[in-house]
Order: sequence, then C-alpha cells, then structure tokens
Amino acid sequence: MKQIQLKQVSKCFGNVEVIPPLDLQIEEGEFVVFVGPSGCGKSTLLRLIAGLEDVTTGQVLINGEDATAIPPAKRGLAMVFQSYALYPHMSVRKNIAFPLRMAGLDKAEQARRVEEAASVLNLTDYLDRRPGQLSGGQRQRVAIGRAIVREPTAFLFDEPLSNLDAALRVGMRLEISELHKRLATTMIYVTHDQVEAMTMADKIVVLQAGMIEQVGSPLDLYHKPCNTFVAGFIGSPKMNLLAGKEAAKHDAHTIGIRPEHVAISSTAGEWEGVVGVSEHLGSDTFIHVTCPVFSEPLTVRASGELDLTYGAKVYLTPDLAHLHKFDDLGIRLK
Repeated sequence: MKQIQLKQVSKCFGNVEVIPPLDLQIEEGEFVVFVGPSGCGKSTLLRLIAGLEDVTTGQVLINGEDATAIPPAKRGLAMVFQSYALYPHMSVRKNIAFPLRMAGLDKAEQARRVEEAASVLNLTDYLDRRPGQLSGGQRQRVAIGRAIVREPTAFLFDEPLSNLDAALRVGMRLEISELHKRLATTMIYVTHDQVEAMTMADKIVVLQAGMIEQVGSPLDLYHKPCNTFVAGFIGSPKMNLLAGKEAAKHDAHTIGIRPEHVAISSTAGEWEGVVGVSEHLGSDTFIHVTCPVFSEPLTVRASGELDLTYGAKVYLTPDLAHLHKFDDLGIRLK
C-alpha cells in the first residue's frame, strides 16, 4: 500500500522550533487537508513532505521507503503552488509538457500525456493559447495539468485557490474534488479556509503553532472537537464558546453550542438577550445576540424568513443534546 508517513518530524529555523516533533500517516488515495490559522506551520509541513525544506529531526517515508534525504524531483510527488508559476511565453501545451521534456520523455509520450491531462481538465480547446489569454481558473487548471502529466504518487496543493475570486474558488473547489475522485490519487491540500477543508477533505489535520490539534473526518471534527481551539476553528459560523456561571451549571469550565443548535424566541427561553446585527443570506439568517450572562455575543442560525429588529429583546434556548463541554484547559469532557 502506498502511504506517506511522518515519524517524529520536526523543523527548526535557527534556534526557533516551528514544528515540534509530530507523527502523521496519510493513506493511499486519501484527500487530506492541512488547515489552521496563518503561521500555524501547514505550508512548512507540506514543504517538508515535498523535500523543499530540510527535516531537522525525524523521517519522511514514502511508500515505506525513507525519503528524508531524497531530493524533491525524485520523491514522485507533484506540487501545485499558490502562484501558477507558468511560463508566459509558452503555450498551454508546452507549459503542461515542460516537466516531461525535462525528464527526457519522447515526443509521442509527451503528446499522449498532455492530451489526456487536457481532456481531464477541459483544456483541450486552449492548448495553443498562452497563459495571458486565460482566466485565473484556467491558469490554475494548467498548473494542475503540469502536475498530472508526471503521474505522481501524490499531489501537494499549497493554497492553490487563494488568488481566485469567490465564484472561481467555489468552481475550482468542485473541480479539484471531482479530479480526486477520477484519478483516485493521494492529495494533500493546504488551506486557511476551513470551508474548503470541510467540503473537500476525507481527512482534516488541524494545526496550531506547528502542532497537530486533531485529525479526523470533517464530520468527526465538527461534531466532536477535541478542544476549544478546534471547536472555534471548524464550522462557519464558528461554535459559540461560553464560560461563567452558566457553564458551571453543566459541570464544565466552558460550554460550546453551534449556531444551529440554539432556538430563538420573542416570548420565552433560557437566556435573555438583545438582537444585534443580523446577516441575511437567503436560506439562512445569522443573528448576533448579546446576553448579559455571557461576556461575548452568541450567533444563532435561523430561517432566512426570520426578520428581527436591531435592539429587540429575545430569548435563547440551547439544545442540550448538542451541548459540548470543555475543562479549564480547553479539553473536551466526555
């Protein structure tokens, strides 16, 4: 079985340890997303796997072989960067074929692989254009095509959609997910956008300050976050995290409740509050409510038809079946 394993891998820049020793196993065919806030070490971790950064301690195993000292070009991995890194003077065809020419493949094999990749990515009609004649999404597909033709063990994506506008991001997100299903090849994807992580991943690796906080499926992390950091990071809008006397009533230091698990009423409920800003998104409305018993406003997800006046008095009631409890260190209580 083809696997990528990290065994006690760490990374230091001078005397600064940016990634403490960690272990991680990525199975063949998985779509794994590294997610976390800016500066958490997710891109550095990807570059350690690719060989673009030297490992300070530990081992990187690819298909069971120690690849720690193997140069990037010989690891059998293909990287897709945030910038498209296309040659502007070359046609799409030549850009996609470039790594094959560098590898010395004959022209017939180059042509076959380029045509196959172009077909998969809907680029056949653009092969004779130059990058400057393409949209941002098309240029990103060319960069992916250049990776596909190498027929790698795994694809490594470093925030590939961050340069695209919102509509293109959604479209490319679907295209990359569809590509993963068709190719059935391992993909490791870095993003700071937890919506991308939730919608694309088979397995999410949540990072903070270079450390792995939790690894699991999107729904595992959503329904059972291991600590308050994961609870507050995964989900959009994020989970309401509440401390104080109300949390103590539930034998916890902090309680968490998702916006969709809070009922809102104008007549009665457990927590009295005042309506702040409402965000109307069509099918849903997100209402921010300030309650005197909590130091921070709560976010409530309601029907898109609900229209509450700013400053109106309301009452909130949490669904106790979906209440999350955390101790004073922010660790989940069972």
